[in-house]
Amino acid sequence: MTNLNFLEKLLDGERVEWKSLGEVVKLEKGKQLNKELLTDNGLYPAYNGGVSYSGFTDTYNYNENTIIISQGGASAGFVNFITSKFYANAHCYVVLPKTKIVQNRYVYHFLKLNEEKLTNKKHGAGIPALRTNEILDILIPIPAPQNPKKSLEIQAEIVRILDNFTELTAELTAELTAELTARKKQYNYYRDQLLTFEEGEVEWKLLGEVYKFQYGMGNTIPTLGGEYPVYGSNGIVGTHNEFNSEDSPVIGHIGAYAGIVNWGAGKHFVTYNGVICKLINQLVHPKYAYYQLLKQDFNSMAKSASHPFVSYDALNKVSIPIPSPDEQERIVAILDKFNALTNSITEGLPREIELRQKQYEYYRDLLLNFPKNEGKGIR
Repeated sequence: MTNLNFLEKLLDGERVEWKSLGEVVKLEKGKQLNKELLTDNGLYPAYNGGVSYSGFTDTYNYNENTIIISQGGASAGFVNFITSKFYANAHCYVVLPKTKIVQNRYVYHFLKLNEEKLTNKKHGAGIPALRTNEILDILIPIPAPQNPKKSLEIQAEIVRILDNFTELTAELTAELTAELTARKKQYNYYRDQLLTFEEGEVEWKLLGEVYKFQYGMGNTIPTLGGEYPVYGSNGIVGTHNEFNSEDSPVIGHIGAYAGIVNWGAGKHFVTYNGVICKLINQLVHPKYAYYQLLKQDFNSMAKSASHPFVSYDALNKVSIPIPSPDEQERIVAILDKFNALTNSITEGLPREIELRQKQYEYYRDLLLNFPKNEGKGIR
């Protein structure tokens, strides 16, 4: 069934009138909430300029089932629907109906359709922001405007279909996330079992006898581009035309990800936010040493300051067990298989979620992209 035929059947001869959002909703801006009033165990979530709540508080200024739009910051233009009482902070627009001819969830799905358009209209240096007119000037289709009861029925059917896709996506995400969490726990359990030895069973060495540690280069992410991946404190952050490490671990050196360990496959470039781990002991399997690094809690070793960091001294003092080369090979083979399985699920999770999201977007576009041409039944 084509888009037009589906909409004609849904409209059943009724016309469509396009109105500016400002004709059917009003925008209110949230009120500043001092940081000291935000807690981890408050009764109500507080929303500001991000894609999620910024904390909890014991007071609220809006009721449940309300649309909000991020007004300022990197996420300006993001549309959300809050199902509980909440506090709207100063960088949050609250969308409230001012007429009974539109259903709240219908407006929400329409705003999600226009979310990318809104995010592209944010302006200003420093903290970008979104003007109210960028929202209120958008045209929204109102089916059967002369028949409010019929109009709300059509809107309700559109909402029902789109909410079903939203619910199915949420359920699938929860299931896949639970599966991934279980697999990761299983992997971590077997990894720790395989890598744990009693004193006297095997030889022990300091990490400083296994690796030469060296901070990466450059305080900023290279922007030239190139064939080599760039590693920062928590994985790949770009590409570069030079490399300074090859097939070796990268440990987050500074900031929130200090102590995080990643495997740098092939030739790669490490910024100052990462520690290059150069293997200097030929009796230690490179991947065995890497798995031993994963087992460590380097994050807790990071010196507490305004910017936590992992020092050479902290790394060099850690001791790890070194079994025979054959035993190292056996352990690496097992852990590589577990790692591949976990990664396949990790990669599959966003793919499955993206597929469901695209289904939702397809039907959202189908149901909300009423043609604006003149003609009987649809205008």
